[in-house]
Amino acid sequence: MARFATRPKRGDGRAQKGGTPQRSRSVTFYVFALILVILLPAMAVSLVLLNRTNAAQEDVVQALTNATVQAIGQTIDREIAGMVTTLRVLATSRELEEGDFADLHERGVLALAGSGAYLLALDEEFNIVFNTRLALGTQTGKTSDPITAQAALERNRPTISGVFFGQTAQTNVFTVWLPVASSSEVRLLGLTQNAVDLLPALQSRQLPAGWHAALVDRDSKVVVSTPDAELPIGSLLDLRTDQASSQTWGRNTLDGEKVVTSEWRAGQTGWTVIAWAAASTVEQPLGESILQLAAWGLAIAAAAAFVAVMLARRIEESVRGLQRDARRLGKGELVRARTYPVTEIADISQALSEASEQRIAAERDVRFLMRELAHRSKNQMAVIAAMAKQTARGATDLPTYVAGLERRIMGLARSTDLLLAHGRAGVNLRELIDQQLQPFLPQGEDRVHLSGPSLRINPQGAQILGMALHELATNATRYGAFSDPAGTLSLEWGLNGDKLHMRWRETLSTSLIDSTRSGFGNIVLRTMVGGSLGAEVDRHAHVDGVEWVFRVPLSALDPAFAAARPDEDLRQ
Repeated sequence: MARFATRPKRGDGRAQKGGTPQRSRSVTFYVFALILVILLPAMAVSLVLLNRTNAAQEDVVQALTNATVQAIGQTIDREIAGMVTTLRVLATSRELEEGDFADLHERGVLALAGSGAYLLALDEEFNIVFNTRLALGTQTGKTSDPITAQAALERNRPTISGVFFGQTAQTNVFTVWLPVASSSEVRLLGLTQNAVDLLPALQSRQLPAGWHAALVDRDSKVVVSTPDAELPIGSLLDLRTDQASSQTWGRNTLDGEKVVTSEWRAGQTGWTVIAWAAASTVEQPLGESILQLAAWGLAIAAAAAFVAVMLARRIEESVRGLQRDARRLGKGELVRARTYPVTEIADISQALSEASEQRIAAERDVRFLMRELAHRSKNQMAVIAAMAKQTARGATDLPTYVAGLERRIMGLARSTDLLLAHGRAGVNLRELIDQQLQPFLPQGEDRVHLSGPSLRINPQGAQILGMALHELATNATRYGAFSDPAGTLSLEWGLNGDKLHMRWRETLSTSLIDSTRSGFGNIVLRTMVGGSLGAEVDRHAHVDGVEWVFRVPLSALDPAFAAARPDEDLRQ
């Protein structure tokens, strides 16, 4: 007899571990505990801050500023890394290898549209082959940055220039160079960009009030600076205190004024982000602000206690609602999503609703598949008998007949192994077609024509299309093209917009005797393919044979669902 555990009452402490009762707590208790854990240390820290010195306050500013400067530098590094990645992609293009500079120029214009960057190509003499700032064929002479270009060739790796005046751009620019090995005359690809375009990256993080920032290259030239710094691009700003360290905090003098500096050197470019502020601004006492913080902390604590009570009540009500929905799900009942004040709880409610619908749908699919199994079992003897007759037509002796029949029967047994072999990785449509048709194919290679591109489809689509192909092949074997010694089959598929078009056309040597009966095969073809995949299904009865046309939305097949298998090339 099965034993059923008695559910303990709320808070009765019956759940045990090692014989010791464990008492459960309400949501209100944990919310108050969370507030106390947050507020009490915060108030203690506030009291400690009242006695801190200006040096301790400067440590806070230092940490904040250093983190901000580092974040700015990392943002600029990502900008440059993105340019390097773009160059690597363009360096592998077919147009570059074939010397098709017109297409490469057009591709560069399209790829870099809106980015503020322009593509350059140099030959071994550093002559500009083309520059997407200008129309293809415009003569521009040599590059304005031959030194960095030479360094890139010698190092054989991406190299970033400093800021310089570009003759073509007629403004201060910088360039990222990438050596390339191609059969064309191009030896270097470069991405050039106006220096001022890096201003958004420099302003991507907000510095504390009174701070200015600038980005300088390895020669201490200003690449770009915040507008309040009033530093022209290309001017010298030598505030770096320690070039051996990636990040430093120090004191310096700028225009006769003592300043505090924070700098971070980017590893990708070797450039340095420098932030500075007047020393008097950094060293100003923050005691008054800290006292105000303490006063506000007390007020917030009182308000938080009130909010905690209200919040705990709402969470308790929501959790009880989830509890009721979970019980309905366990009984197999349909669960409707509810609106809750807490987003995470609302998400759980939505997940329970979706799980309920999926469970009902899965049960419905299981019933359908059981019916399909029974249907296939009933047809199995008729299919095998038809295959035996077809095999006998081309056999000259008993061993040949037995071998041919055994091959077809084993092929029929393997037709469903395809889905099991791939699982959630998806199925190649051509492989699915081959597996489903192989057990039924008549002798003679010229009787069946298959044509279509390589396409991956998800497991659900493969299962439904596999059943449809099985039904079509079964019908062809019993009273269609495969049962006619001179019958032929043409199966074509392809992509048309956002749909997969598939055409099954049987051609008979005699006139078609069409049947209007609607058996389980038609249910599979129309209801499963049409209903489950949202496809358009048309059947045409021609004088010399039947034709089925399927138009399936790609969203139902989701060809990008799965990663490629190691033995499969999706570019075919």
